[in-house]
Amino acid sequence: MSKVLISDSMSKVVQKIFEKNKISIDVKIGLPEEEIIKIISEYDGMVVRSATKVTKNIILAAKKLKVIGRAGAGIDNIDVATAKENNMIVMNTPGGNSNATAEHAFALIMSLLRRIPFANETTHKGQWEKKNIKGTELSKKTLGIVGFGNVGVRLSNLVKGFDMNILVNSKSLESRKKYYPHVKNVSFDELISNSDIISFHCKAAKDGKPLITKEHYKKMKPTAYIINAARGNIVDEKDLNDALNENLIAGAAIDVYSKEPAKENILFNNPKVILTPHIAASTTEASIVVAEMIANQICKFLLKGVKINTV
Repeated sequence: MSKVLISDSMSKVVQKIFEKNKISIDVKIGLPEEEIIKIISEYDGMVVRSATKVTKNIILAAKKLKVIGRAGAGIDNIDVATAKENNMIVMNTPGGNSNATAEHAFALIMSLLRRIPFANETTHKGQWEKKNIKGTELSKKTLGIVGFGNVGVRLSNLVKGFDMNILVNSKSLESRKKYYPHVKNVSFDELISNSDIISFHCKAAKDGKPLITKEHYKKMKPTAYIINAARGNIVDEKDLNDALNENLIAGAAIDVYSKEPAKENILFNNPKVILTPHIAASTTEASIVVAEMIANQICKFLLKGVKINTV
C-alpha cells in the first residue's frame, strides 16, 4: 500500500479521497525541516501547500518518494530541480484557486481606491474623517495586468462592468488573443506608463531579480497603484517604499513578500500600503478545489502512473 504525508493544513476532503483509494496517509502539520527529514523515507507521496519548504535535504532523504503535490499553483517552496534529478514528479493545481486570487486582487484595488482600511480604522476609533477621505472611482480607468494566465484572465473578466481600458503584458497572449478581444497586449514600458492600476499575475524572473524597480516608477503616473498577489520577489520592496515616499506613485497593495512569514518588512507602517498575509488564494471554496485536485492527481499517479499537471 502506498503511503502519503500531508504536511500542511488543508481541506479534509484530501484525506477522504486518499482513504477511498486505499492509500495510507499521515497528517503531520508544522514540522520543521529536520523532523521531516527523519520520517520522509517512509512515504511514496507528499502533499504541501505553501508553508512547508520541500528543500534539497528533504528530497535527498526521501528514499521512496515518487511524487510531491502542491495544493495550489505556485511551486516556489519546492526544490523542483533536485526533485527531477532524483526522479520525483512534482505536481500542482493550476486554476484551482484562480478565482480566489483574482477576487482578492480586485478587493485590494477597491480598498486602495476607496481608502477602506483607513476609513474603517478611524471610524472604529470614533474619528469622523469624512472630509479627509476622498476616494477614486475605478470606472473608465486603465488596468495593466502583467501576466495573463488563469488569474490574469479572471481579473480581466471581473472588471468588465467598470468600462475599463485593459492593457496586458504577456508573451503567450499573442497566440490566443482572439479569445480576449477586451484586452490589448502591449510592452511592459507601455503598460506601466499608461496604467492607473498595475496588477502582477506572472511568474518571477528565473534570475530572481524584481520585474519592477525604481527606474520603472519614474515612468509611471503619480496617481498609479501597484498590486502584487503573485510572487514576493517580483516587486523590490525597498524601491517600492522609496517610490511611495517620494510620491512617484500613489499607493500599493501587497499580499506576497520577499521573505515569508513577513515578521519584519520595510513596508510596515507605510500609510500608502495595504498589506495582507499571503491570503489571496485562501477561501473556503478554493481550499476544497485544490485539495480535491491534488489528491486525485496523486492517486492516479501512484495507482495508475498517470501524470497530471506536472511541472
